[in-house]
Amino acid sequence: MAETIRRKTEVEPAPTRQSIKSAQTRARLIDATINCLVKVGFARTTTPLVAAEAGLSRGAMLHHFENSATLIRATIVELHERRLRAFKRSSETSRHNPTTMVEAYWKQVQKPAFAAFQELAMAARTHEDLAEIMRPLQIEFRERFNAEAIALYPEWQSAPEQFAQAMALSQTLMEGMASGLMTGALDQAMVPALLKMLEDNVRAMRPASSEQDQASAATPAAGKIKRQS
Repeated sequence: MAETIRRKTEVEPAPTRQSIKSAQTRARLIDATINCLVKVGFARTTTPLVAAEAGLSRGAMLHHFENSATLIRATIVELHERRLRAFKRSSETSRHNPTTMVEAYWKQVQKPAFAAFQELAMAARTHEDLAEIMRPLQIEFRERFNAEAIALYPEWQSAPEQFAQAMALSQTLMEGMASGLMTGALDQAMVPALLKMLEDNVRAMRPASSEQDQASAATPAAGKIKRQS
């Protein structure tokens, strides 16, 4: 046991003041990159602009990110991590029904981080260097997201294909709606009805056992109300 603890200590040393400061500076630069992507778009997001947004010199920025490619890669990774963290929080603090699932993800796509990611995704269509950075990260994120999702929503484990379809439908529709709102292609007044349609479709895709569990949980309460009446 002592040997195991010693090996862990050697592998994971306590963070130093310098390492903490370095991590904070990297986080500032990534946040600044996200802000720039939202404000001016990918084409106009340059390293001098990011440094200015972060309140740092370009030299200080290059100490942490040697070029724009490493900065963009770190930004994409951070955007993915934020989505995963938000997904975990929503699954842990809400009931696992279609309404709360849809509401939680819809909140995520309203945030600036989503706009920044969409800016990168659209730019990658014609920007070869950006596409080379994004593709493997997207595949990795999709695999992690799907694995986390099936673990966090065990009621769907009996129907993994249906769950994958429900997740894909939800993500594609809500991300498309959010993009439509940003570009003016979608009328805000249509949003509630579209989200309700999505909830109904996801509910219809749920495994029968999950629906039965909900019904059996509701039955005693209904009977109690009837007896009280």
